[in-house]
Amino acid sequence: MNYRDIITVEPGKRGGKPCIRGMRVTVYDVLGYLASGMTPQEILEDFPYLTEEDIRACLQYAAERERKVRVGHP
Repeated sequence: MNYRDIITVEPGKRGGKPCIRGMRVTVYDVLGYLASGMTPQEILEDFPYLTEEDIRACLQYAAERERKVRVGHP
């Protein structure tokens, strides 16, 4: 799975934040739900239009962004 096939960015939608498949659900939303303790299954129950692959794409997107971040280096 390539997250680029699932995560979209549209300037006029949600302030240009990365969203899932053009919907108004952002990567940040899904990561926030996971961080708050929701399981992927609970997210899927609350948002039946999302898939397990969507959740994995959010995690893959975040991991890729983290890999590119440099902290404390001039």
